[in-house]
Amino acid sequence: MYQRILLAADGSKNSKRAAEHAIHLANGSAGSAIEIVYVIEPDQVRTDVLNNWNTKDIQDARKERISEIEQLAADAGVPVTINILHGSPGPCLVDFAHKNKVDLVVIGSRGLNRFQEFVLGSVSHKVAKRAACPVLIVK
Repeated sequence: MYQRILLAADGSKNSKRAAEHAIHLANGSAGSAIEIVYVIEPDQVRTDVLNNWNTKDIQDARKERISEIEQLAADAGVPVTINILHGSPGPCLVDFAHKNKVDLVVIGSRGLNRFQEFVLGSVSHKVAKRAACPVLIVK
């Protein structure tokens, strides 16, 4: 049913729950694969640079945030591709979904940046509103 599943991941508890649902859906359909998309916001880049002194440490810290999700998929036998993008999460996720013709977007209801969600509106709401495919928002 869903061959190409986009999973928005940021390492938060909600993105891990979303991953469990994406993996379950992928297991139910032969030939399904998950595109894990991790979007790095400009403010996060500054924080990462201040907390880590070299580029290797920054890349390792970013990969560590989604390594548990990657391991869950591997344990379930679901093929994944990791995509690290830079920009505003909502538009980046929608643009990726459109360009890569995904069948479903799976996203957690809240991410790591709760202040932005409160002030600007949630990323999940923006994605659900603008994506051309079905969007599953996981609480």
